[in-house]
Amino acid sequence: MTVPRRTRIVLAGAQGFGTVHLENLRRLGDRVELVAVADPTPVPPENLPAGTQAFASLADALDAVDDIDVVIVATPLHTHAALAGLVVSRGIDLYLEKPPALSSADFAVLADAAAASGARVQVGFQSLGSLAIPALIADEFGLGPIQAIGAVGLWCRDLAYWSRSRWAGHRTLDGFPVLDGVVANPLAHATATALAVAQSTSASDVNQVTADLYRANAIEGDDTSVIRLSTGRGIRVTSALTLCAAQEEDPYVLIRGTRGSARFFYTEDIVETEDRRVEFGRIDLVENLLDHRDHGTPLLAPLHETGAFVRVMDAVADTEPVAIDAAHVTWNEEGRSPRAVITDVKDAVERAVDAEATFAELHLPWAAKTEAAVLADLAAPGEPRHPVAVLVDGADVTRSSSPRPYLHPVSTPGGVVVSDTHPADHDWHLGIGVTLQDVSGVNFWGGRTYTPGRDYVWRGDHGRIVATRVEGAASALEAEFAWIGRDGAQMLTEQRRMTVAEAGPGATTIDLTFSLATRAGTLHLGGPGSNGRVGGGYGGLAWRLPAATDVDVRTASARGEDAVHGTTAPWLAWSAEFPTGTATVAMAPLDEASAADPWFVRVAGYPGIGAALAWDRAVTLAPGIPVSRSYRLLVADGRLSDDEVVAALRAG
Repeated sequence: MTVPRRTRIVLAGAQGFGTVHLENLRRLGDRVELVAVADPTPVPPENLPAGTQAFASLADALDAVDDIDVVIVATPLHTHAALAGLVVSRGIDLYLEKPPALSSADFAVLADAAAASGARVQVGFQSLGSLAIPALIADEFGLGPIQAIGAVGLWCRDLAYWSRSRWAGHRTLDGFPVLDGVVANPLAHATATALAVAQSTSASDVNQVTADLYRANAIEGDDTSVIRLSTGRGIRVTSALTLCAAQEEDPYVLIRGTRGSARFFYTEDIVETEDRRVEFGRIDLVENLLDHRDHGTPLLAPLHETGAFVRVMDAVADTEPVAIDAAHVTWNEEGRSPRAVITDVKDAVERAVDAEATFAELHLPWAAKTEAAVLADLAAPGEPRHPVAVLVDGADVTRSSSPRPYLHPVSTPGGVVVSDTHPADHDWHLGIGVTLQDVSGVNFWGGRTYTPGRDYVWRGDHGRIVATRVEGAASALEAEFAWIGRDGAQMLTEQRRMTVAEAGPGATTIDLTFSLATRAGTLHLGGPGSNGRVGGGYGGLAWRLPAATDVDVRTASARGEDAVHGTTAPWLAWSAEFPTGTATVAMAPLDEASAADPWFVRVAGYPGIGAALAWDRAVTLAPGIPVSRSYRLLVADGRLSDDEVVAALRAG
């Protein structure tokens, strides 16, 4: 048997993280020979194996040393692409620390050069050597098909960290990109690991990248950020990362499947589910490169499978970090130097991953401001002016409550608020909106899903509705919404128009028309009622009301919850004492199809009304044949009589 000769290695960058490589090479023993190091800062000879040559630059080392098998590049991240190109152009195999490049353009140049010379390139995302990753991909934990993946990073870095080198915390240096920050450097492994579990590692696997970057420290780069990616496999990946946590915690990747979820603590190679905790081993990536050279073992982090992460770097380069106001930052003085702590940043990071939202979309007090769309600005005579309704994007809604746009607060001309959102009894009840609990198996309503024979069950089947277009102002608004399934694919397109009109003294109407069109073949629009729950036909246009007393809910021919619920009538009205005053609200269909849908009413359990699109049977939505409904909503001060309700609805 022929024993492979010792692999001759040159290490570029022997300080900083390079010391980890020095120790690892000692561990590998006689399998490797460190023939040279290259570092502009002299390395003490006692820190190197006997006979190791030292050079000030990698170019000098490559020119002076013969028969180099592998070069390890562990230099500052902005030097990676150039030094890697120098190595592969000579046909030498390369271990390149992350990120491999700071732009897709540089990445493509490097990939082409490696392909032309035949050099093999392993990228130093060390966590990709974890044996937990193939176990998760093989679904050894019974999570079911993966729906979404999040990465949570809560670390602490002090001022000394940001002054450790000339390039630390910079986005550019001497005119060249650096992009040093939480995404590119210390917590880069979080995003790379999430992409690996999603099996979306090459550049072509990623459809879109959103970067939301912030800095609490006086640096150019980002220390607190969200990265959100959509992948060709339909899995959305969201990384929420900070170096300004109150307390450092082990970072983890959160995997959500159709049957369960797991947390993968990638620095410890531990996977935890609700009832299991398994510790895995890890393959050293340098050793894996040697095995690839000697035995043909597949590389675990080959260059071509890191292109997706480089797409992240493109987004970071295109996004300027927002400075966080000092009012939201405290300074911990306990360590060797002060460190910034962002107020409630742990909650922000966890919410971002849970809702698959950016910090801006969560409307955090220190995040970039996103303005809610005002539907109208009408007021009763003599009253302070205020919006009748505000369209909220709903991006901050937790995933299990089915994120979606909704109207809230909705107010009478006199300022009585007649909508509620995130009530304690049903977190997923959101103002006035259009939503359904069962669109061919996807829950856009939120909460537990009614399941025949099992009642309400948490199924992890939640979709989300996102705004793709919002136009108009003042008294008219037109919007387009995408209904996104649990696999990340768009199922429906909704067109919605909302117009506001005065309806007499102390009364305003909102005309709301929506149309649903399929993007995924024939779909079935349903809910608990169509799945067998008698009287549970909610879904369609839903209006969650605030807590109310002295409720009078009625139609022209019936009064009270039991009498009105499930009936059809030209109008439905609700008068009550609300926390902010006395008001009457009403709904009326504006076309024949809408008039055929029964009213849904709840008083005793919680305050809510709606028009049931699928009362006791699902509605079939076929390609090219949209389903449309149109209603007039009334909000009025005081207790209106039936005649006054009818008059106001007609006036609007």
